[in-house]
Amino acid sequence: MATNRGVAYMGTGKVEVQSIDFPKLALGSRKCEHGVILKVVSTNICGSDQHMVRGRTTAPHGLVLGHEITGEVIEKGRDVEFVNVGDIVSVPFNIACGRCRNCKEGKTGICLNVNPARPGAAFGYVDMGGWVGGQAEYVMAPYADFNLLKFPDKAEAMAKIRDLTLLSDIFPTGYHGAVTAGVTTGSTVYVAGAGPVGLACAAACQLLGAAVVIVGDAIPERLEQARSFGCETVDIKRDASIADQIAQILGVPEVDAAVDCVGFEARGHGENAKTERPATVLNTMMQVARAGGAVGIPGLYVTDDPGGVDEAAKTGNLSLRIGLGWAKSLSFATGQCPVMRYHRQLMMAILHEKTHPAKACNATVISLDEAPAGYRDFDKGAAKKYVIDPNGMLGGKKAA
Repeated sequence: MATNRGVAYMGTGKVEVQSIDFPKLALGSRKCEHGVILKVVSTNICGSDQHMVRGRTTAPHGLVLGHEITGEVIEKGRDVEFVNVGDIVSVPFNIACGRCRNCKEGKTGICLNVNPARPGAAFGYVDMGGWVGGQAEYVMAPYADFNLLKFPDKAEAMAKIRDLTLLSDIFPTGYHGAVTAGVTTGSTVYVAGAGPVGLACAAACQLLGAAVVIVGDAIPERLEQARSFGCETVDIKRDASIADQIAQILGVPEVDAAVDCVGFEARGHGENAKTERPATVLNTMMQVARAGGAVGIPGLYVTDDPGGVDEAAKTGNLSLRIGLGWAKSLSFATGQCPVMRYHRQLMMAILHEKTHPAKACNATVISLDEAPAGYRDFDKGAAKKYVIDPNGMLGGKKAA
């Protein structure tokens, strides 16, 4: 019998590599003829995974994690016409049916048919439909013809896999944040957060032609990583306000576009930098965005946070200066990135050497057995994007 192993959430601060069921082309009791079985080439640890592992969601123990998946097709259902065995594919983290109203409008992050609880689904994530995650050796991906992005040349894909693995989530997510914030040629941009999504967003801003990209964070190693590919930085631990630090760079205390790549576990600034203040980043965005500007919010916000700092935060209610946003006529864009809106274009930019997101994010390959250590290091603020190599296809070591 074929075997499989995956990374499971086992309680606050604890993940384990466990034996799990080998995937089947099945949805409950019925055959999933529109799906494929993937041998996982690479699968990444995401900051959204870290929220669950910190105990900041209602994720159940035993949940197999992982929504950033690149894989090789080893089996396909009868109804799959355009994806073939042997293809290397990128798997959008949002699962979409391709048939509902939202999918037909390109809103694949809020598909109406793949999650009985709410619009939108994802692999290996709390409240996202119960789909098994891909931090594993093998995984099943449904609606394959619609969802999967086939790489045109297998050898080229493997040569650029550290960049291409980021197409499943963080590069499109960062790009989406930049696009919805209105970043274009000559823009000045403030990106809050120098974790992997923030760094991917900064790289996306450069790809879009931004004149100056300023990245804010509290961790020196992450700020250094942002500077390594041409970004300006601000240190949120300094007593000087973010606006004042931006003025030191640009000559004015505002930017054309602001992107929140932090989310609901945001901390304060200055003397409050060690204290969780979940509305801080959003309020700062409204302060530093120019009148008539826009704020992109790819950072994750949740409806249920057991570890929230107060009763309001536990249900996603934050104290926002919405009056300031109204007065400045700001636009806001929130929600899951619809990965399929961007991933083909970004693939082409990678294949033709127009962008190098793996360098920006410091993509670092680890084995499946090293995943628990990767989670611990990431939780401490490592300036790395951990890429798991479960089958030893990236030159890593596959456990016997």
